[in-house]
Amino acid sequence: MTALKATLLIAGSIIVWLGLNVGLGGIATLGWQGATNFVAATDARVYAVQDNHVRFIAGVWTAVGLLMIAGAIAFQQLRGVLVALTAMVFVGGLMRLSAGDFALLASAKIAPSLFAELVLFPALGLWIAGAGGDKKKGRPNRTPPLHSSTEA
Repeated sequence: MTALKATLLIAGSIIVWLGLNVGLGGIATLGWQGATNFVAATDARVYAVQDNHVRFIAGVWTAVGLLMIAGAIAFQQLRGVLVALTAMVFVGGLMRLSAGDFALLASAKIAPSLFAELVLFPALGLWIAGAGGDKKKGRPNRTPPLHSSTEA
C-alpha cells in the first residue's frame, strides 16, 4: 500500500469515527470525543428537529469518510471524487470562520481541526491530483475530463 493510500485509509477511518459519534448520538454525541452533558434543551421539539438535522449532516460526513476509504482501494476510479472531497472539507473549514470567535478558533479544541481542514486537506487534494496514472498502461497523470471536446 502506498503512503497516499494509507493516508486516505487513516483519514477516512477517522472521519467515519467522527461521523458515527454525531450521527448515532445527535447533538449530544455518543461521547467519543468527551463529555455529552454540554447542552440542555429549552424547547424539546425545536431541539429534536435540530438534532435530526445534525444527524443528517453527520451521515453525510460519514459518507465522506467511507468514500475516502473506498478511494484507498479504488484510487484511480475515485481520484476525481477524492479531490472534490478534500475541497469540501476545505469549505467546511472556511465556514468555521463565520462564527467570528477567533479565540475559540485558536484554542486547542479547534485549531488542530481547522489546520487540518485549511492546510492538510488541500495538500492531500494536491497530492491526490498529482498522483500517478499508471505509466505502464499509458494512463496520463491527470483526471480525465467529464465530457469530450466534441460535445456542444
